[in-house]
Amino acid sequence: MPLSGQEAFVYLRDLGVWRDKRKSELDALDSAALASSEADAFSRDLTMSMALWKAISDRYDLLSVTFDSGRVGPTEAARLSTLVWGRLDVAPDSPAARVAPSTSGALSLSLPEACRLSDALTSSLRARLSLEPSGAEVGTRLKDVRATVERIRDQVALVPAGVDREAARRLLTRLEQRLLDVTDRAKRGAEVGGLLAPLEHDAAGTERDLIVGAGERLTDARDAERAGRQREELLARGAAIGDLVTRVVALVTPAPRFGVPDVRALGEVPTDPAAVDAYLVKLDAVSRALTRVQTAYGDALAAREEIIGLAGALAAQARAAGKTDPDLDHLRGRLDAVLAATPTDVPRAKALLTAYQALDRALPTSGSRR
Repeated sequence: MPLSGQEAFVYLRDLGVWRDKRKSELDALDSAALASSEADAFSRDLTMSMALWKAISDRYDLLSVTFDSGRVGPTEAARLSTLVWGRLDVAPDSPAARVAPSTSGALSLSLPEACRLSDALTSSLRARLSLEPSGAEVGTRLKDVRATVERIRDQVALVPAGVDREAARRLLTRLEQRLLDVTDRAKRGAEVGGLLAPLEHDAAGTERDLIVGAGERLTDARDAERAGRQREELLARGAAIGDLVTRVVALVTPAPRFGVPDVRALGEVPTDPAAVDAYLVKLDAVSRALTRVQTAYGDALAAREEIIGLAGALAAQARAAGKTDPDLDHLRGRLDAVLAATPTDVPRAKALLTAYQALDRALPTSGSRR
Protein backbone atom coordinates (compact mmCIF):
# COMPACT_ATOMS: atom_id res chain seq x y z
CA MET A 1 0.00 0.00 0.00
CA PRO A 2 1.46 3.43 -0.95
CA LEU A 3 2.47 5.72 1.91
CA SER A 4 0.53 8.94 2.41
CA GLY A 5 2.43 12.21 2.59
CA GLN A 6 1.91 12.47 6.36
CA GLU A 7 2.96 8.86 6.96
CA ALA A 8 6.09 9.39 4.88
CA PHE A 9 6.91 12.59 6.79
CA VAL A 10 6.63 10.88 10.19
CA TYR A 11 8.57 7.82 9.03
CA LEU A 12 11.39 9.90 7.56
CA ARG A 13 11.59 12.09 10.65
CA ASP A 14 11.83 9.11 13.00
CA LEU A 15 14.23 7.25 10.73
CA GLY A 16 16.48 10.30 10.55
CA VAL A 17 16.63 10.50 14.34
CA TRP A 18 17.30 6.75 14.55
CA ARG A 19 20.04 6.98 11.92
CA ASP A 20 21.92 9.76 13.71
CA LYS A 21 21.58 8.09 17.12
CA ARG A 22 22.71 4.72 15.79
CA LYS A 23 25.77 6.28 14.15
CA SER A 24 26.76 7.83 17.49
CA GLU A 25 26.26 4.49 19.24
CA LEU A 26 28.36 2.65 16.69
CA ASP A 27 31.12 5.23 16.95
CA ALA A 28 31.16 4.78 20.74
CA LEU A 29 31.22 1.00 20.38
CA ASP A 30 34.04 1.26 17.86
CA SER A 31 36.09 3.37 20.26
CA ALA A 32 35.44 0.93 23.09
CA ALA A 33 36.40 -2.02 20.90
CA LEU A 34 39.67 -0.37 19.86
CA ALA A 35 40.50 0.23 23.51
CA SER A 36 39.72 -3.38 24.39
CA SER A 37 42.46 -5.97 24.76
CA GLU A 38 40.38 -8.24 22.48
CA ALA A 39 39.72 -5.75 19.67
CA ASP A 40 39.89 -8.44 16.98
CA ALA A 41 36.98 -10.32 18.59
CA PHE A 42 34.67 -7.39 17.88
CA SER A 43 36.00 -6.44 14.45
CA ARG A 44 33.65 -8.58 12.34
CA ASP A 45 30.42 -7.57 14.07
CA LEU A 46 31.42 -3.92 14.15
CA THR A 47 32.30 -3.89 10.46
CA MET A 48 29.04 -5.63 9.63
CA SER A 49 27.07 -3.20 11.81
CA MET A 50 28.70 -0.20 10.14
CA ALA A 51 28.01 -1.61 6.67
CA LEU A 52 24.39 -2.33 7.60
CA TRP A 53 24.03 1.22 8.92
CA LYS A 54 25.44 2.53 5.62
CA ALA A 55 22.88 0.53 3.60
CA ILE A 56 20.08 1.91 5.79
CA SER A 57 21.47 5.45 5.53
CA ASP A 58 21.68 5.21 1.74
CA ARG A 59 18.05 4.08 1.58
CA TYR A 60 17.10 6.99 3.86
CA ASP A 61 18.75 9.37 1.40
CA LEU A 62 16.73 7.88 -1.48
CA LEU A 63 13.55 8.23 0.54
CA SER A 64 14.36 11.87 1.28
CA VAL A 65 14.94 12.65 -2.39
CA THR A 66 11.68 10.94 -3.36
CA PHE A 67 9.74 12.69 -0.57
CA ASP A 68 11.03 16.03 -1.91
CA SER A 69 9.89 18.14 1.06
CA GLY A 70 6.35 16.76 0.91
CA ARG A 71 5.67 16.99 -2.81
CA VAL A 72 4.23 13.49 -2.96
CA GLY A 73 1.85 12.42 -5.71
CA PRO A 74 0.54 8.90 -6.44
CA THR A 75 3.73 7.94 -8.28
CA GLU A 76 6.00 9.18 -5.48
CA ALA A 77 3.82 7.52 -2.83
CA ALA A 78 4.12 4.15 -4.56
CA ARG A 79 7.86 4.64 -4.96
CA LEU A 80 8.25 5.50 -1.26
CA SER A 81 6.43 2.31 -0.28
CA THR A 82 8.67 0.27 -2.57
CA LEU A 83 11.79 1.85 -1.08
CA VAL A 84 10.60 1.04 2.46
CA TRP A 85 9.56 -2.55 1.85
CA GLY A 86 11.88 -3.49 -1.00
CA ARG A 87 15.25 -5.11 -0.39
CA LEU A 88 18.20 -2.90 0.46
CA ASP A 89 20.93 -2.40 -2.13
CA VAL A 90 24.49 -3.18 -1.07
CA ALA A 91 27.76 -3.58 -2.91
CA PRO A 92 28.49 -7.29 -3.58
CA ASP A 93 31.75 -7.07 -1.61
CA SER A 94 30.20 -5.16 1.31
CA PRO A 95 30.30 -6.85 4.74
CA ALA A 96 26.54 -6.25 4.91
CA ALA A 97 26.08 -8.54 1.91
CA ARG A 98 27.17 -11.45 4.13
CA VAL A 99 24.36 -10.82 6.62
CA ALA A 100 21.56 -12.04 4.36
CA PRO A 101 22.83 -12.62 0.82
CA SER A 102 20.62 -13.14 -2.20
CA THR A 103 21.13 -14.19 -5.80
CA SER A 104 20.39 -10.70 -7.04
CA GLY A 105 23.15 -8.98 -5.06
CA ALA A 106 20.65 -7.11 -2.85
CA LEU A 107 20.40 -7.50 0.91
CA SER A 108 17.54 -9.91 1.61
CA LEU A 109 15.97 -7.53 4.13
CA SER A 110 13.52 -4.68 3.93
CA LEU A 111 14.33 -1.36 5.58
CA PRO A 112 12.36 -2.12 8.80
CA GLU A 113 13.97 -5.58 9.03
CA ALA A 114 17.41 -4.07 8.56
CA CYS A 115 16.75 -1.56 11.36
CA ARG A 116 15.68 -4.36 13.71
CA LEU A 117 18.77 -6.35 12.77
CA SER A 118 20.91 -3.30 13.47
CA ASP A 119 19.25 -3.02 16.89
CA ALA A 120 20.08 -6.65 17.61
CA LEU A 121 23.70 -6.35 16.50
CA THR A 122 24.21 -3.14 18.47
CA SER A 123 22.65 -4.62 21.59
CA SER A 124 24.92 -7.64 21.30
CA LEU A 125 28.03 -5.50 20.91
CA ARG A 126 27.02 -3.26 23.80
CA ALA A 127 26.58 -6.27 26.07
CA ARG A 128 29.88 -7.86 25.04
CA LEU A 129 31.77 -4.62 25.57
CA SER A 130 29.95 -3.99 28.88
CA LEU A 131 29.48 -0.31 28.12
CA GLU A 132 26.39 0.01 30.25
CA PRO A 133 26.89 0.03 34.04
CA SER A 134 25.05 -2.31 36.35
CA GLY A 135 23.01 -1.15 39.31
CA ALA A 136 20.68 1.67 38.28
CA GLU A 137 20.73 0.54 34.65
CA VAL A 138 19.82 -3.09 35.33
CA GLY A 139 16.09 -2.38 35.18
CA THR A 140 16.42 -0.63 31.84
CA ARG A 141 18.55 -3.43 30.44
CA LEU A 142 16.09 -6.07 31.63
CA LYS A 143 13.28 -4.12 29.99
CA ASP A 144 15.23 -4.09 26.72
CA VAL A 145 15.84 -7.84 26.93
CA ARG A 146 12.14 -8.40 27.64
CA ALA A 147 11.27 -6.40 24.51
CA THR A 148 13.79 -8.43 22.53
CA VAL A 149 12.23 -11.68 23.76
CA GLU A 150 8.79 -10.47 22.66
CA ARG A 151 10.12 -9.65 19.21
CA ILE A 152 11.67 -13.11 19.10
CA ARG A 153 8.27 -14.58 19.94
CA ASP A 154 6.80 -12.75 16.93
CA GLN A 155 9.60 -14.03 14.71
CA VAL A 156 9.15 -17.63 15.89
CA ALA A 157 5.54 -17.50 14.72
CA LEU A 158 6.81 -16.72 11.21
CA VAL A 159 9.04 -19.81 11.03
CA PRO A 160 7.38 -22.56 8.94
CA ALA A 161 5.93 -25.40 10.99
CA GLY A 162 8.35 -28.26 11.49
CA VAL A 163 11.78 -28.91 12.92
CA ASP A 164 12.99 -25.31 12.52
CA ARG A 165 10.03 -23.84 14.38
CA GLU A 166 10.37 -26.33 17.23
CA ALA A 167 14.06 -25.49 17.55
CA ALA A 168 13.22 -21.78 17.61
CA ARG A 169 10.59 -22.37 20.29
CA ARG A 170 13.11 -24.20 22.45
CA LEU A 171 15.51 -21.26 22.15
CA LEU A 172 12.70 -18.88 23.09
CA THR A 173 11.76 -20.98 26.12
CA ARG A 174 15.35 -21.03 27.38
CA LEU A 175 15.65 -17.27 26.95
CA GLU A 176 12.39 -16.73 28.85
CA GLN A 177 13.60 -18.94 31.69
CA ARG A 178 16.92 -17.12 31.88
CA LEU A 179 15.18 -13.73 31.79
CA LEU A 180 12.85 -14.78 34.61
CA ASP A 181 15.80 -16.03 36.66
CA VAL A 182 17.83 -12.82 36.19
CA THR A 183 14.77 -10.67 36.94
CA ASP A 184 14.05 -12.56 40.17
CA ARG A 185 17.70 -12.27 41.25
CA ALA A 186 17.68 -8.52 40.54
CA LYS A 187 14.50 -8.07 42.58
CA ARG A 188 16.21 -9.76 45.53
CA GLY A 189 19.14 -7.35 45.17
CA ALA A 190 21.62 -9.91 43.89
CA GLU A 191 24.45 -9.00 41.52
CA VAL A 192 23.31 -10.00 38.03
CA GLY A 193 25.94 -8.35 35.81
CA GLY A 194 27.60 -11.67 35.05
CA LEU A 195 24.27 -13.16 33.95
CA LEU A 196 22.70 -10.17 32.22
CA ALA A 197 25.41 -9.49 29.65
CA PRO A 198 25.43 -13.07 28.27
CA LEU A 199 21.61 -13.02 28.22
CA GLU A 200 21.61 -9.78 26.23
CA HIS A 201 24.15 -11.24 23.83
CA ASP A 202 22.24 -14.49 23.30
CA ALA A 203 18.88 -12.74 22.93
CA ALA A 204 20.28 -10.30 20.39
CA GLY A 205 21.97 -13.13 18.48
CA THR A 206 18.77 -15.18 18.41
CA GLU A 207 16.75 -12.23 17.14
CA ARG A 208 19.37 -11.51 14.50
CA ASP A 209 19.36 -15.11 13.27
CA LEU A 210 15.55 -15.19 13.10
CA ILE A 211 15.39 -11.91 11.18
CA VAL A 212 18.01 -13.12 8.72
CA GLY A 213 16.20 -16.45 8.39
CA ALA A 214 12.92 -14.68 7.62
CA GLY A 215 14.64 -12.58 4.99
CA GLU A 216 16.24 -15.64 3.42
CA ARG A 217 12.90 -17.48 3.32
CA LEU A 218 11.32 -14.51 1.59
CA THR A 219 14.17 -14.40 -0.91
CA ASP A 220 13.92 -18.15 -1.52
CA ALA A 221 10.18 -17.83 -2.17
CA ARG A 222 10.76 -14.92 -4.54
CA ASP A 223 13.53 -16.79 -6.34
CA ALA A 224 11.29 -19.83 -6.82
CA GLU A 225 8.48 -17.59 -8.09
CA ARG A 226 10.89 -15.82 -10.44
CA ALA A 227 12.19 -19.16 -11.71
CA GLY A 228 8.66 -20.35 -12.46
CA ARG A 229 7.79 -17.12 -14.24
CA GLN A 230 11.04 -17.14 -16.23
CA ARG A 231 10.49 -20.77 -17.21
CA GLU A 232 7.06 -19.95 -18.63
CA GLU A 233 8.49 -16.98 -20.53
CA LEU A 234 11.24 -19.16 -22.00
CA LEU A 235 8.69 -21.78 -23.03
CA ALA A 236 6.76 -19.12 -24.93
CA ARG A 237 9.93 -17.65 -26.43
CA GLY A 238 11.16 -21.08 -27.45
CA ALA A 239 7.90 -21.87 -29.23
CA ALA A 240 7.93 -18.54 -31.09
CA ILE A 241 11.58 -18.92 -32.08
CA GLY A 242 10.84 -22.47 -33.25
CA ASP A 243 8.18 -21.03 -35.58
CA LEU A 244 10.72 -18.46 -36.79
CA VAL A 245 13.25 -21.21 -37.53
CA THR A 246 10.65 -23.18 -39.50
CA ARG A 247 9.77 -20.11 -41.54
CA VAL A 248 13.39 -19.19 -42.27
CA VAL A 249 14.30 -22.73 -43.33
CA ALA A 250 11.36 -22.66 -45.76
CA LEU A 251 12.25 -19.23 -47.20
CA VAL A 252 16.04 -18.93 -47.06
CA THR A 253 18.97 -20.97 -48.25
CA PRO A 254 21.49 -21.43 -46.87
CA ALA A 255 19.74 -21.07 -43.52
CA PRO A 256 21.55 -20.93 -40.16
CA ARG A 257 21.93 -24.29 -38.48
CA PHE A 258 21.20 -23.89 -34.78
CA GLY A 259 19.06 -26.00 -32.52
CA VAL A 260 16.38 -24.27 -30.45
CA PRO A 261 17.06 -24.83 -26.72
CA ASP A 262 14.12 -26.44 -24.92
CA VAL A 263 13.75 -25.21 -21.35
CA ARG A 264 11.67 -28.30 -20.57
CA ALA A 265 14.92 -30.26 -20.59
CA LEU A 266 15.72 -28.60 -17.24
CA GLY A 267 12.66 -30.14 -15.62
CA GLU A 268 10.30 -28.40 -13.24
CA VAL A 269 11.42 -25.71 -10.79
CA PRO A 270 13.02 -27.47 -7.78
CA THR A 271 11.98 -26.81 -4.19
CA ASP A 272 15.38 -26.75 -2.50
CA PRO A 273 16.69 -23.14 -2.30
CA ALA A 274 20.22 -24.08 -3.41
CA ALA A 275 18.80 -26.04 -6.34
CA VAL A 276 16.63 -23.04 -7.28
CA ASP A 277 19.74 -20.85 -7.43
CA ALA A 278 21.42 -23.33 -9.77
CA TYR A 279 18.20 -23.60 -11.80
CA LEU A 280 18.11 -19.81 -12.27
CA VAL A 281 21.66 -19.90 -13.64
CA LYS A 282 20.59 -22.55 -16.16
CA LEU A 283 17.53 -20.51 -17.13
CA ASP A 284 19.77 -17.53 -17.86
CA ALA A 285 21.95 -19.74 -20.07
CA VAL A 286 18.87 -20.94 -21.99
CA SER A 287 17.72 -17.34 -22.41
CA ARG A 288 21.08 -16.29 -23.88
CA ALA A 289 21.08 -19.29 -26.22
CA LEU A 290 17.56 -18.46 -27.43
CA THR A 291 18.66 -14.90 -28.11
CA ARG A 292 21.55 -16.14 -30.25
CA VAL A 293 19.23 -18.39 -32.26
CA GLN A 294 16.65 -15.64 -32.70
CA THR A 295 19.31 -13.19 -33.87
CA ALA A 296 20.83 -15.61 -36.38
CA TYR A 297 17.54 -16.63 -38.00
CA GLY A 298 16.07 -13.14 -37.76
CA ASP A 299 19.08 -11.68 -39.58
CA ALA A 300 18.79 -14.33 -42.32
CA LEU A 301 15.12 -13.49 -42.90
CA ALA A 302 15.83 -9.76 -42.79
CA ALA A 303 18.54 -10.17 -45.46
CA ARG A 304 16.02 -11.80 -47.85
CA GLU A 305 13.40 -9.15 -47.20
CA GLU A 306 15.96 -6.39 -47.70
CA ILE A 307 16.90 -7.77 -51.12
CA ILE A 308 13.23 -8.04 -52.14
CA GLY A 309 12.53 -4.49 -51.02
CA LEU A 310 15.60 -3.01 -52.70
CA ALA A 311 14.95 -4.90 -55.94
CA GLY A 312 11.42 -3.52 -56.09
CA ALA A 313 12.62 0.01 -55.42
CA LEU A 314 15.29 -0.18 -58.14
CA ALA A 315 12.79 -1.49 -60.68
CA ALA A 316 10.41 1.36 -59.91
CA GLN A 317 13.22 3.90 -60.25
CA ALA A 318 14.26 2.42 -63.59
CA ARG A 319 10.71 2.65 -64.95
CA ALA A 320 10.32 6.20 -63.69
CA ALA A 321 13.61 7.17 -65.34
CA GLY A 322 12.52 5.57 -68.62
CA LYS A 323 15.43 3.18 -68.66
CA THR A 324 15.03 0.33 -71.17
CA ASP A 325 17.81 -2.11 -71.86
CA PRO A 326 17.67 -5.82 -72.76
CA ASP A 327 20.56 -6.70 -70.45
CA LEU A 328 18.91 -4.85 -67.54
CA ASP A 329 15.62 -6.60 -68.28
CA HIS A 330 17.41 -9.94 -68.43
CA LEU A 331 19.07 -9.37 -65.05
CA ARG A 332 15.76 -8.27 -63.61
CA GLY A 333 14.08 -11.41 -64.87
CA ARG A 334 16.76 -13.66 -63.40
CA LEU A 335 16.59 -11.78 -60.07
CA ASP A 336 12.79 -12.10 -59.96
CA ALA A 337 13.06 -15.83 -60.66
CA VAL A 338 15.56 -16.35 -57.83
CA LEU A 339 13.45 -14.31 -55.40
CA ALA A 340 10.28 -16.17 -56.37
CA ALA A 341 11.85 -19.54 -55.63
CA THR A 342 11.49 -21.01 -52.15
CA PRO A 343 13.73 -21.35 -50.40
CA THR A 344 15.43 -18.27 -51.82
CA ASP A 345 19.12 -18.58 -52.63
CA VAL A 346 20.10 -15.39 -50.78
CA PRO A 347 23.79 -15.23 -51.85
CA ARG A 348 22.76 -15.69 -55.52
CA ALA A 349 20.01 -13.09 -55.21
CA LYS A 350 22.42 -10.66 -53.60
CA ALA A 351 24.95 -11.15 -56.41
CA LEU A 352 22.27 -10.57 -59.09
CA LEU A 353 21.04 -7.48 -57.25
CA THR A 354 24.58 -6.09 -57.14
CA ALA A 355 24.97 -6.64 -60.89
CA TYR A 356 21.54 -5.08 -61.53
CA GLN A 357 22.49 -2.01 -59.48
CA ALA A 358 25.81 -1.61 -61.31
CA LEU A 359 24.19 -1.81 -64.76
CA ASP A 360 21.36 0.48 -63.71
CA ARG A 361 23.84 3.15 -62.66
CA ALA A 362 25.72 2.83 -65.95
CA LEU A 363 22.63 3.32 -68.15
CA PRO A 364 21.52 6.82 -69.09
CA THR A 365 17.99 7.97 -68.36
CA SER A 366 15.59 8.63 -71.25
CA GLY A 367 15.91 12.40 -70.75
CA SER A 368 19.70 12.30 -71.18
CA ARG A 369 19.67 10.54 -74.58
CA ARG A 370 20.65 12.60 -77.62
